[in-house]
Amino acid sequence: MKIKKMKIMKDKNKALRPEEQVTRTEYSMRNTSVALASRVMAIVMGYVLRVVFTHTLSESYVGLNGLFIDIINVLSLSEMGIGTAITFALYRPIAEGDIEKQKSLMLLYRKFYRIVVGAVAVLGCALIPFMRLLIRDYGDVDGLVLIYLLYLANTVCSYLLIYKKTLLDAQQKMYIGVFYQTLSWVIQDVLKIIVLLVWQDFILFLVIGIAATLLCNIVISKAADRRNPYLRDRDAKPLPQEEKKEIFANIRAMMMHKAGAVIVNNTDNLVLSAFVGLLSVGSYSNYYLLLGSVRQILNQVYQGITASVGNLGVMEDERHVKRVFEAAAFIGQWMYGAAFICLYELLNPFVELSFGSQYLFSREVVFVLCLNFYLNGLRNAALTFRDSMGLFWHDRYKSILEAGLNLVLSLLLVRLTGVVGVFLGTLFSMLLTSCWIEPYVLYKHGFKCSCRGYFLRQGLYIALMTAVWLATDAVCGAAAAGVHSLWAELLVRLVLCVAVSNVLLLLIYGRTADFRYAVDKAAGFVRSKIQKS
Repeated sequence: MKIKKMKIMKDKNKALRPEEQVTRTEYSMRNTSVALASRVMAIVMGYVLRVVFTHTLSESYVGLNGLFIDIINVLSLSEMGIGTAITFALYRPIAEGDIEKQKSLMLLYRKFYRIVVGAVAVLGCALIPFMRLLIRDYGDVDGLVLIYLLYLANTVCSYLLIYKKTLLDAQQKMYIGVFYQTLSWVIQDVLKIIVLLVWQDFILFLVIGIAATLLCNIVISKAADRRNPYLRDRDAKPLPQEEKKEIFANIRAMMMHKAGAVIVNNTDNLVLSAFVGLLSVGSYSNYYLLLGSVRQILNQVYQGITASVGNLGVMEDERHVKRVFEAAAFIGQWMYGAAFICLYELLNPFVELSFGSQYLFSREVVFVLCLNFYLNGLRNAALTFRDSMGLFWHDRYKSILEAGLNLVLSLLLVRLTGVVGVFLGTLFSMLLTSCWIEPYVLYKHGFKCSCRGYFLRQGLYIALMTAVWLATDAVCGAAAAGVHSLWAELLVRLVLCVAVSNVLLLLIYGRTADFRYAVDKAAGFVRSKIQKS
């Protein structure tokens, strides 16, 4: 079954309406700026919590934390991509002001999430008898099952009432939910730090997380009700059967994407735990915290524009959407490329200073981790536009293929090369599938044109970024050679890799059309804010 893209008919003789474009730009900027600031605050607090965690609890607890998080992420398959499918379905009724259709969709969404809560709870409990098979050694950890049940309870609570946040996101008001979530994270991190420093009580540590999750969801639900009073109405009509079939088809496609992504992103710790040991899981968790923190910050740029892209896809033609996508892809390759360079230069000294030398990975492992980070970042623009334009169906088997390759390659390579083999399996499976299938589908079914130009540009971007990375690495290595303090080396590398990489990129791209387009968008947003003030 093919999913038809929903369009609002426009008068072809009319020019694009500037006020609508300004509205989308303003929403994107507001969502992105709030999300970036909130994410940075949450990450700083999360980093402090992680440092306290690793220094107050044993290495077994550190590894167990990473392992249980991955198990819970696998259980999140029960969500099946419902949120993405419903968000896409909401774009058109929101653009048209169709309140009744929005009410019907939210009624369906609420029913879906009640099923999800039950499924996660049942599947989570079913794993308990197999718990010790997944853990090679668990050291001095007491109450293993109770700890797991608390992680499971936090996940179940995360689905309660949160479905209303989807409506805010689809209305281009993502910043509302982000604000409350960040406030919740900061408060719970402070309380957790106090618990760890004073009592070293891991159970109370987990209980605080459950309470914060539930309270945050209640607050976001109330915020959605205040801005959309019709959510309290009890007269919502069920959707027509044909529309339900389309939504179910989208959910089936997103379920395949979600299954593949969960397996790819959350099996590394399971393989490490089974074949290397729990200490390697603890080491990877520290690196993943830092890589994930940077990824989350940069991903906010795309998350902030997701709803605006959805509105753009409904209101505008393919040519206009393609131009915006190319600009987004250009910005992404710059962001993730510069971040790759900084992470490669800084990760090991930062991990050693923060958590201790016992958690260090070799330089080769760090390179593969950073390369995975960079290539995943390059995919973000295509994924954002694919999801916002409702193209999930066309590459639904891709994620399953990638997940299968990842698991097989990781299991083979971990026996041959150890820790680095796990991450090489992830790298090779991504190169063989997602890196080319996702843009191919976007260009063929979304933009209705060849993707040859996209791949040529991406190849050029990667080649230029490689040259910038080698130059920056040489400068950092030479400057840090005479430095004997680890703190001083970290500071020297930080300043140089940020400055050198971005100056070189500015010299390369400063006169390009994509760079001018991005600058013009930012300048237009600033001008509109000044005029309104």
